[in-house]
Amino acid sequence: MSLQFGVSLPQGGMMGLASINDPVEAYEAMTRVAQSADELGFSSVWLSDQFQTIPQPAQEILFECWASLAALARDTKRVRLGSLVTCPTYRNPALLAKMASTIDVLSHGRLTLGIGAGGWNERQDRAYGYEAFDAPARLQHLREAIQIMLSMWTQDEAVFEGEYYHVRGAINQPKGVQKPHIPLLIAGGGEKVTLKLVAQYADAYHIGGDVATVQHKLAILKQHCEALGRNYESIHCIASAFCSMGETYEQAMAKIPEAFLGFLRSVGMTTLIGSPATIREGLAALEAAGAQEVLLLFPNALQVDSLRLFAHEFI
Repeated sequence: MSLQFGVSLPQGGMMGLASINDPVEAYEAMTRVAQSADELGFSSVWLSDQFQTIPQPAQEILFECWASLAALARDTKRVRLGSLVTCPTYRNPALLAKMASTIDVLSHGRLTLGIGAGGWNERQDRAYGYEAFDAPARLQHLREAIQIMLSMWTQDEAVFEGEYYHVRGAINQPKGVQKPHIPLLIAGGGEKVTLKLVAQYADAYHIGGDVATVQHKLAILKQHCEALGRNYESIHCIASAFCSMGETYEQAMAKIPEAFLGFLRSVGMTTLIGSPATIREGLAALEAAGAQEVLLLFPNALQVDSLRLFAHEFI
């Protein structure tokens, strides 16, 4: 098995930080997970660009994505860092590109910028005063943001006139460490627009859903690549999966909080629950579907023994 493995960090909400009242200790707990993933050989760690807990907002700790990535850039040494995923309407894309460039330098070249059209969390958008755009407008924001960020990372002065964004001679120094630019990941399942944007611009693609969904979306992506003359193999494909491992299925299920079970039913994510042999079968299915990396969501990630057990079996 040649798969790489990433870890969704316990940033807040259902992933255990609610049990920690001190915000400093909560941050340090999240950092320990990132450092453990770094030491154990995981390929990447990821933070969500949400401002309040999901699926329901609550008075619980949830650390902001980009400020946390800057700190993790210095708290880790080897593992790649990523946003899964940033919404283009939350920050001006020229500023976002400069933020990413700075974090790429802080991490010595370990950042992947993940971006998507957003819009699914309308309650959060309203709460924070962001305008609620329809799907075509969100996709146009995404298209323009991508072009601006790539220009900021590759041109001396970025110039762009779009429907929503206007950049007129923006300078971005330093541009980051990685060449030719910071890797850009695009997430989403829209087959006509989003996947075409992936084929046009992305270095990496993230897809959620079950194995059949992963296989189907990657087949569509390959068609877009062929139509555009893009090498499909040059796009790093990442699939998300929920993972709980035990000696038996029952033991693995006992590790999952009830809140997580409801969340899993609602999102339709690939689930890897059971013994190492069962999980190995699930990983093999994702790899056969076209995934090159699996982003793992552990229900008890704060207990780094779950990461150690997985690493012992599969890394």
